[in-house]
Order: sequence, then C-alpha cells, then structure tokens
Amino acid sequence: MREMAAGLSPDQWALALLATFLLGVAKGGIKGFGAIITTLLAIVFGSKASTGILMPLLIVGDVFAVVYYNRHAHWPYLRKLMPWIIVGVLIGVWYGKDLPESQFKQGMALIIFLSVILMWIADRRKSYTIPDNKFFASVMGSLAGFATMVGNLAGPFSELYFLALKTPKAVFIGTSAWLFFLTNIFKLPFHIWTWKTINPESLKTDLFLLPALVIGLFAGVSLVNAVKESHFRYLIMILTGLGAIFIFFRN
Repeated sequence: MREMAAGLSPDQWALALLATFLLGVAKGGIKGFGAIITTLLAIVFGSKASTGILMPLLIVGDVFAVVYYNRHAHWPYLRKLMPWIIVGVLIGVWYGKDLPESQFKQGMALIIFLSVILMWIADRRKSYTIPDNKFFASVMGSLAGFATMVGNLAGPFSELYFLALKTPKAVFIGTSAWLFFLTNIFKLPFHIWTWKTINPESLKTDLFLLPALVIGLFAGVSLVNAVKESHFRYLIMILTGLGAIFIFFRN
C-alpha cells in the first residue's frame, strides 16, 4: 500500500485531485466518469487502498445528489435493482479480494465496452424491445453490485440499465442518486471492518481531496442544465466507452 497524504508527489496529487473533481461532476449529474475516476485513484494509491479512499468521498457526493435530485427518483426501478445489487456486493466481499486484478480489469472493460456498442446499435434502430423485466434487472444489478465492491464500478452497469429503458434525463439522475447512496452505505461496514481499507490515514487523505469534490459538484449541476436531453444519452455512452478503454490499458 502506498503512503498517503504527505507521501504523495505533486504529480500524484494532481491526478488524485482531478479524479475527485470528476467524481464531483459525476455526482452533480454527468454520469460516465466512474471508470476513469477509479483508474486514476488506483494509479496514485494502489487498487485496494484507493477503494477505501474513494468510499467516503462517494458518500459525501451521494448525500448532495440525493438532496438535490430527490424529486426525480423513480422508486420502482430501485425496488427492482437494489436486491440484486446487494447480492452482487456480498459476492464481491468474499471473492473480490482473491480475484486476479489483470483478469478483472480486462474482463470488466470488455463487458462495458461491448454493452456500450450494443446500446448504440439499439438506440440507432427505429424500434426494439426494451428489456424491462426481472431477468435483465437481476443481471445488471448483480454485475453492478459485484463491480462496485471490488472496484467501485457500479456506474457503467446501472447507467446502461437506465439507458436501455430510455429513462428521461431527470429520472436517470434522481434514481441513480438514491441507488448509489443506498449501495455505498451498505458497502461501508465491509470497507471498515472486513477489508480495512477505511482508516485514519485514508480519511486524512479524503480531507485534502474534499474541496475538489465540492467544486466538481457545482460544475456538474451547471453542466447538466447545459446538456440537451437529445444529447444526454450519447454523452453517457461516449464517456462510459472511454472509461472502459482506460481500464483496459491501465498498468
């Protein structure tokens, strides 16, 4: 585990602050940065340690997003996804620690990238069957839960689920806010007592990064208001695809 806070070089601090700013932008409403954020933090802190540093920052961003976008949440979607996300998180707690990192990152990148391609093809077609059923929710929910526990990568799977349903921008953001908040609160005890990735040193680092998160939150809200509904789906697909490529080529 790499040293934190005072042990970072200026370049490492720049990467960590950039990742935290992008996290704020994402929690402010512009989704799709998850893969890039986790990759940058893993480069700076190491894969396992970075998950503990990211978790408190995620929850701070979640609280903001829930308060700001609560009125747009669509609870039936949450009821479909949350039980399966919990299943995926529990699997990730026990098996994620022993999963070879090289296999995980390549497999995850491939799944995300192929999913984005399929979503783009479906979106270009005039008509197709929307997979609004329990099986689709169980698959995407379980993958999101597992991915968020071992790498804080729930975003691409949940985002692709909402995009597949052609969810309006406001509902997309409001429902995602509650989904991530509930998921991260559920994960928190495992990071503290099972993996021990959250500790006094990691929290000290979070305090240094917090201002970048706050700036990113307000930037994200401003960008959401500037992005047209018709462009929103394509923006998410592009950002998610870029994140998948970033994971695949990460050292």
